Amino acid sequence: MISKVLTRIREEKGVAKTEIANKINVDVGHLTHIEKGERNPSHKVLKQICDFFKIPYNPIMHTYDRKLTEEQLDYGVQNHIICNSIPVFNNLVGYKECPEEYLSASFIVKANDPSMAPKFNPDDYVYIDYNAPLNSKDYGLFLYEGQLLLRKFIVRKNDIVLRAESSSVNDICLPKGANYQIIGKVLGKVK
Repeated sequence: MISKVLTRIREEKGVAKTEIANKINVDVGHLTHIEKGERNPSHKVLKQICDFFKIPYNPIMHTYDRKLTEEQLDYGVQNHIICNSIPVFNNLVGYKECPEEYLSASFIVKANDPSMAPKFNPDDYVYIDYNAPLNSKDYGLFLYEGQLLLRKFIVRKNDIVLRAESSSVNDICLPKGANYQIIGKVLGKVK
């Protein structure tokens, strides 16, 4: 996935690979292999690329070694990964030991509304795998219209649905090119 994300960033910024290669002193052929997904950048080169683009390293690092499915490629997951921002926490509650089944978790968030009950009740805490690509029917944490939402992610032929478990909350139907960000995949809730 890192190849798709780096290509997207470079294309959005309108920068040629030769300009990056010259600035960070890496062969342009190496950058081509990275963008084609034939090689992963070393951590040093990835840090240099992030510095070149003036974007934080950690969100991009979380895309490292993640393989994409055809479905994920079809809905353009790389276009919905946050690359230039980092999470803001209002309050650090503490730390929780990470169980073996959730070792890819990056952080824990509190479900703050009843929209996902009974799957995730208000005040439940859920493990989030930051910048993880989602498959249809996965639960995820999303940024949509300035709000953080826990929702079930549904991929349909012509659109994406962010579905609440509560029947009193409307589904959010988005065309495939809509503006929303995937913060991460919900792995499960804290027991």
